[in-house]
Amino acid sequence: MCGRTACSLGADNLRRACAYRDSRGRQRQPEWIRAERYRPSYNKGPQSSGPVLLSRRHLQQDADSSERVLMDMRWGLVPSWFKKDDPSKMQFNTSNCRSDTMLKKSSYKGALLQGKRCVVLADGFYEWQQQSGGKQPYFIYFPQTKDAVAEEKEGEEEWRGWRLLTMAGIFDCWEPPAGGEMLYTYTIITVDASKDVSFIHHMPAILDGDEAIRKWLDFAEVPTQEAVKLIQPTENIVFHPVSTFVNSVRNNAPQCLAPIELGAKKEAEATPSSKTMLGWLKNSQEGSPQKKENDLPRWTSQFIHSPSPKKTSADILQQWLGKEGQPAAKKRKA
Repeated sequence: MCGRTACSLGADNLRRACAYRDSRGRQRQPEWIRAERYRPSYNKGPQSSGPVLLSRRHLQQDADSSERVLMDMRWGLVPSWFKKDDPSKMQFNTSNCRSDTMLKKSSYKGALLQGKRCVVLADGFYEWQQQSGGKQPYFIYFPQTKDAVAEEKEGEEEWRGWRLLTMAGIFDCWEPPAGGEMLYTYTIITVDASKDVSFIHHMPAILDGDEAIRKWLDFAEVPTQEAVKLIQPTENIVFHPVSTFVNSVRNNAPQCLAPIELGAKKEAEATPSSKTMLGWLKNSQEGSPQKKENDLPRWTSQFIHSPSPKKTSADILQQWLGKEGQPAAKKRKA
């Protein structure tokens, strides 16, 4: 299950990070719909709102279906047929939708067959591994590219910051029976990952690359039967352990996704590299998080059960951020 995510980019940078090419090959950025509702967060849970991509044709019937828009939707799908006046009165959890049952359950089937497909955006998501001392949280995300930069140049069009995690979702529109504003909600599709990761049964269905995103979003050109073939597990993911600070959804700070060293004091607050990292993360909301290419462990069960590598993921991230996390002209002193 995916029960917690982070999306810390500001609205402007989020739009830039979602640049794409339309059906004519033109470089575009999705238009924000009601951007003022979006709130960046390091710790998003169900019932909170989050950014999603969808085809413009859902909102404008004569639009090119390859055009994309950004919307802030509530996490936890409310089916359009739900008749009570309060969505919180739903008796079942719809924050996740299992891929093997999504075409069988009425909560999702109708919306999916109507082409209501979206892409849920995040820096990454959190998962917990059961250990002898309790549950250890991990932050999971895409590997980052070598040319990720520390600062974006003014007027530069191409996004070279953090690569967002792109998760397949289904959305629906619900209108209160007594009338009122339409509520847009979504669910994250999950896939069986138990063969690859022993401590997770289901993980988000991740769309890796713009072609997969295009096919999932363009419901007018790509029928449901073809689109659902994109829902597969992926190994193109890296992760690192984080503090149990993230356990409470009320905690919303860079500390949620900062790496720690297992076996050491989990906060590692006294180390210069830790302080540098947290400073960098605090400044990342409007600027992009900046990280260099990593050789973090891939998403495999071998890492979970093998002896600790010579250099842990926490060591590697702290090394990057200690050197690259601040603008060159103004490096912070720890």
